[in-house]
Amino acid sequence: MVRKIFCMIGLLVLGTVVFAAPARENPAIVPAHRHNDWTMRYLAINERVRQGNADLIFIGDSITHGWEGSGKEVWQKYYGSRNAVNVGISGDQTQSVLWRLEHGNIDGISPKVAVIMIGTNNSVAEEYTAQEIGDGIIAVCNKVREKLPKTKILLLAIFPRGQTLSAQRDKIAKASEIASKIADGKMIHYLDIGEKFIQQDKSISADIMPDYLHLSPKGYQIWAEAIEPKLVELMGEKKK
Repeated sequence: MVRKIFCMIGLLVLGTVVFAAPARENPAIVPAHRHNDWTMRYLAINERVRQGNADLIFIGDSITHGWEGSGKEVWQKYYGSRNAVNVGISGDQTQSVLWRLEHGNIDGISPKVAVIMIGTNNSVAEEYTAQEIGDGIIAVCNKVREKLPKTKILLLAIFPRGQTLSAQRDKIAKASEIASKIADGKMIHYLDIGEKFIQQDKSISADIMPDYLHLSPKGYQIWAEAIEPKLVELMGEKKK
Protein backbone atom coordinates (compact mmCIF):
# COMPACT_ATOMS: atom_id res chain seq x y z
CA MET A 1 0.00 0.00 0.00
CA VAL A 2 2.82 2.39 0.96
CA ARG A 3 4.69 1.49 -2.18
CA LYS A 4 1.57 2.20 -4.25
CA ILE A 5 1.16 5.61 -2.63
CA PHE A 6 4.78 6.53 -3.38
CA CYS A 7 4.31 5.48 -7.01
CA MET A 8 1.24 7.68 -7.28
CA ILE A 9 3.09 10.64 -5.77
CA GLY A 10 5.96 10.08 -8.20
CA LEU A 11 3.59 10.13 -11.14
CA LEU A 12 1.98 13.35 -9.89
CA VAL A 13 5.39 15.03 -9.53
CA LEU A 14 6.42 13.84 -12.99
CA GLY A 15 3.18 15.14 -14.43
CA THR A 16 3.78 18.51 -12.80
CA VAL A 17 7.24 18.74 -14.35
CA VAL A 18 5.93 17.88 -17.82
CA PHE A 19 3.03 20.29 -17.76
CA ALA A 20 5.04 23.09 -16.11
CA ALA A 21 7.52 23.27 -19.02
CA PRO A 22 6.94 26.65 -20.68
CA ALA A 23 6.12 26.78 -24.38
CA ARG A 24 8.71 28.47 -26.61
CA GLU A 25 7.84 32.04 -27.47
CA ASN A 26 8.55 32.72 -31.13
CA PRO A 27 11.28 35.41 -31.16
CA ALA A 28 10.47 36.18 -34.78
CA ILE A 29 7.26 37.95 -33.75
CA VAL A 30 8.66 39.85 -30.76
CA PRO A 31 9.92 43.37 -31.69
CA ALA A 32 13.66 43.60 -31.00
CA HIS A 33 16.04 46.57 -31.09
CA ARG A 34 19.53 46.28 -32.55
CA HIS A 35 22.53 48.53 -31.93
CA ASN A 36 25.55 50.34 -33.37
CA ASP A 37 25.39 51.13 -37.11
CA TRP A 38 21.85 49.75 -37.22
CA THR A 39 20.68 52.55 -34.93
CA MET A 40 22.20 55.21 -37.19
CA ARG A 41 20.44 53.75 -40.22
CA TYR A 42 17.15 53.44 -38.33
CA LEU A 43 17.34 57.09 -37.27
CA ALA A 44 18.18 58.17 -40.82
CA ILE A 45 15.04 56.44 -42.08
CA ASN A 46 13.00 58.21 -39.41
CA GLU A 47 14.43 61.52 -40.57
CA ARG A 48 13.60 60.75 -44.19
CA VAL A 49 9.96 59.81 -43.53
CA ARG A 50 9.48 62.99 -41.48
CA GLN A 51 9.96 64.85 -44.76
CA GLY A 52 6.87 63.08 -46.14
CA ASN A 53 6.51 62.71 -49.91
CA ALA A 54 6.61 58.89 -49.75
CA ASP A 55 4.36 57.14 -52.25
CA LEU A 56 6.32 53.89 -52.35
CA ILE A 57 8.37 52.17 -49.64
CA PHE A 58 10.54 49.06 -49.67
CA ILE A 59 10.79 47.27 -46.32
CA GLY A 60 13.44 44.61 -45.72
CA ASP A 61 16.99 43.63 -44.84
CA SER A 62 20.36 43.94 -46.63
CA ILE A 63 18.90 42.83 -49.95
CA THR A 64 16.53 45.80 -49.81
CA HIS A 65 19.21 48.05 -48.29
CA GLY A 66 21.32 47.15 -51.33
CA TRP A 67 19.14 49.28 -53.60
CA GLU A 68 21.48 52.04 -52.41
CA GLY A 69 24.55 50.03 -53.43
CA SER A 70 24.59 47.60 -56.35
CA GLY A 71 21.00 48.50 -57.16
CA LYS A 72 21.47 52.28 -57.16
CA GLU A 73 21.20 52.83 -60.92
CA VAL A 74 18.23 50.48 -61.28
CA TRP A 75 16.50 52.22 -58.36
CA GLN A 76 16.95 55.60 -60.02
CA LYS A 77 15.59 54.26 -63.29
CA TYR A 78 12.46 52.63 -61.85
CA TYR A 79 11.76 54.52 -58.63
CA GLY A 80 13.59 57.84 -58.84
CA SER A 81 10.47 59.70 -59.96
CA ARG A 82 8.02 57.77 -57.78
CA ASN A 83 8.75 59.28 -54.35
CA ALA A 84 10.23 55.98 -53.19
CA VAL A 85 11.84 55.42 -49.78
CA ASN A 86 14.22 52.58 -48.90
CA VAL A 87 13.29 51.20 -45.46
CA GLY A 88 15.77 48.31 -45.55
CA ILE A 89 18.55 47.69 -43.02
CA SER A 90 21.32 45.12 -43.42
CA GLY A 91 21.17 42.17 -41.05
CA ASP A 92 17.55 42.63 -40.06
CA GLN A 93 15.32 39.75 -39.06
CA THR A 94 11.55 40.00 -38.83
CA GLN A 95 11.64 41.06 -35.18
CA SER A 96 14.05 43.92 -35.94
CA VAL A 97 11.73 45.21 -38.64
CA LEU A 98 8.77 44.98 -36.25
CA TRP A 99 10.63 47.16 -33.72
CA ARG A 100 11.45 49.75 -36.38
CA LEU A 101 7.88 49.89 -37.61
CA GLU A 102 6.71 50.53 -34.06
CA HIS A 103 9.31 53.25 -33.50
CA GLY A 104 9.06 55.76 -36.30
CA ASN A 105 10.12 54.18 -39.60
CA ILE A 106 6.67 54.56 -41.14
CA ASP A 107 5.16 57.28 -38.96
CA GLY A 108 3.44 60.25 -40.56
CA ILE A 109 3.31 58.84 -44.09
CA SER A 110 0.68 57.06 -46.16
CA PRO A 111 2.33 55.43 -49.17
CA LYS A 112 0.32 53.95 -52.00
CA VAL A 113 2.34 50.72 -51.80
CA ALA A 114 4.75 48.99 -49.41
CA VAL A 115 6.96 46.28 -50.91
CA ILE A 116 7.96 43.79 -48.20
CA MET A 117 10.66 41.12 -48.47
CA ILE A 118 12.06 39.88 -45.15
CA GLY A 119 12.99 36.65 -43.40
CA THR A 120 16.19 35.33 -44.96
CA ASN A 121 18.24 36.25 -41.87
CA ASN A 122 15.88 34.21 -39.71
CA SER A 123 16.62 31.14 -41.84
CA VAL A 124 20.27 30.77 -40.81
CA ALA A 125 21.04 27.55 -38.87
CA GLU A 126 18.22 25.98 -36.88
CA GLU A 127 17.23 28.90 -34.64
CA TYR A 128 13.87 29.37 -36.35
CA THR A 129 11.45 26.96 -37.97
CA ALA A 130 9.73 27.72 -41.27
CA GLN A 131 6.50 28.25 -39.33
CA GLU A 132 8.15 30.78 -37.01
CA ILE A 133 9.66 32.68 -39.92
CA GLY A 134 6.34 32.67 -41.76
CA ASP A 135 4.60 33.96 -38.65
CA GLY A 136 7.23 36.69 -38.36
CA ILE A 137 6.57 37.84 -41.93
CA ILE A 138 2.83 37.85 -41.25
CA ALA A 139 3.44 39.94 -38.13
CA VAL A 140 5.33 42.50 -40.24
CA CYS A 141 2.45 42.68 -42.73
CA ASN A 142 -0.06 43.07 -39.91
CA LYS A 143 1.98 45.89 -38.38
CA VAL A 144 2.08 47.73 -41.71
CA ARG A 145 -1.67 47.29 -42.10
CA GLU A 146 -2.18 48.64 -38.57
CA LYS A 147 0.05 51.69 -39.05
CA LEU A 148 -0.73 52.33 -42.72
CA PRO A 149 -4.35 51.25 -43.27
CA LYS A 150 -4.59 52.90 -46.71
CA THR A 151 -1.36 51.38 -48.02
CA LYS A 152 -1.44 48.31 -50.25
CA ILE A 153 1.19 45.68 -49.56
CA LEU A 154 3.16 43.79 -52.18
CA LEU A 155 4.57 40.88 -50.19
CA LEU A 156 7.42 39.10 -51.94
CA ALA A 157 8.50 35.54 -51.25
CA ILE A 158 11.96 35.44 -49.67
CA PHE A 159 14.50 35.26 -52.47
CA PRO A 160 16.26 31.89 -52.85
CA ARG A 161 19.82 31.73 -51.59
CA GLY A 162 22.81 29.39 -51.79
CA GLN A 163 24.48 28.21 -54.98
CA THR A 164 22.49 24.97 -55.10
CA LEU A 165 19.41 23.39 -53.55
CA SER A 166 19.67 23.04 -49.77
CA ALA A 167 17.68 22.57 -46.57
CA GLN A 168 17.90 26.33 -45.99
CA ARG A 169 16.42 27.12 -49.38
CA ASP A 170 13.63 24.64 -48.67
CA LYS A 171 12.96 26.31 -45.31
CA ILE A 172 12.77 29.71 -47.00
CA ALA A 173 10.27 28.40 -49.54
CA LYS A 174 8.09 26.88 -46.81
CA ALA A 175 8.19 30.08 -44.74
CA SER A 176 7.14 32.13 -47.77
CA GLU A 177 4.29 29.74 -48.52
CA ILE A 178 3.06 30.07 -44.93
CA ALA A 179 3.26 33.87 -45.10
CA SER A 180 1.46 33.95 -48.44
CA LYS A 181 -1.77 32.90 -46.71
CA ILE A 182 -2.20 36.45 -45.42
CA ALA A 183 -2.66 37.80 -48.96
CA ASP A 184 -6.27 38.75 -49.65
CA GLY A 185 -5.84 40.09 -53.18
CA LYS A 186 -7.16 43.47 -52.03
CA MET A 187 -4.85 45.18 -49.56
CA ILE A 188 -2.18 42.46 -49.43
CA HIS A 189 -0.85 40.93 -52.63
CA TYR A 190 1.69 38.09 -52.80
CA LEU A 191 4.28 37.59 -55.51
CA ASP A 192 6.97 34.91 -55.78
CA ILE A 193 9.68 35.94 -58.24
CA GLY A 194 12.27 33.46 -56.96
CA GLU A 195 12.41 31.51 -60.22
CA LYS A 196 13.73 34.63 -61.94
CA PHE A 197 17.01 34.22 -60.04
CA ILE A 198 17.41 30.47 -60.62
CA GLN A 199 18.89 28.63 -63.59
CA GLN A 200 17.40 25.49 -65.15
CA ASP A 201 19.47 23.20 -62.91
CA LYS A 202 18.14 25.09 -59.84
CA SER A 203 21.52 26.71 -59.19
CA ILE A 204 22.08 30.43 -58.72
CA SER A 205 24.60 32.24 -60.88
CA ALA A 206 27.24 34.46 -59.28
CA ASP A 207 26.44 36.86 -62.11
CA ILE A 208 23.09 37.52 -60.37
CA MET A 209 24.09 36.92 -56.74
CA PRO A 210 27.88 37.21 -56.31
CA ASP A 211 27.78 35.62 -52.84
CA TYR A 212 24.62 33.59 -53.60
CA LEU A 213 22.59 35.90 -51.38
CA HIS A 214 23.04 39.58 -52.26
CA LEU A 215 22.14 40.90 -55.68
CA SER A 216 24.38 42.30 -58.39
CA PRO A 217 23.19 45.18 -60.59
CA LYS A 218 21.83 42.50 -62.94
CA GLY A 219 19.96 40.94 -60.00
CA TYR A 220 18.34 44.25 -59.11
CA GLN A 221 17.31 44.72 -62.74
CA ILE A 222 15.61 41.31 -62.62
CA TRP A 223 13.83 42.28 -59.38
CA ALA A 224 12.59 45.59 -60.75
CA GLU A 225 11.37 44.10 -64.02
CA ALA A 226 9.61 41.23 -62.27
CA ILE A 227 7.50 43.38 -59.95
CA GLU A 228 6.91 46.32 -62.29
CA PRO A 229 3.57 45.20 -63.79
CA LYS A 230 2.09 44.53 -60.34
CA LEU A 231 3.56 47.73 -58.95
CA VAL A 232 2.00 49.80 -61.73
CA GLU A 233 -1.36 48.18 -60.98
CA LEU A 234 -1.19 48.71 -57.21
CA MET A 235 0.00 52.31 -57.51
CA GLY A 236 -2.82 53.11 -59.90
CA GLU A 237 -0.49 54.19 -62.66
CA LYS A 238 -1.12 53.97 -66.38
CA LYS A 239 0.65 51.16 -68.18
CA LYS A 240 3.41 52.44 -70.43
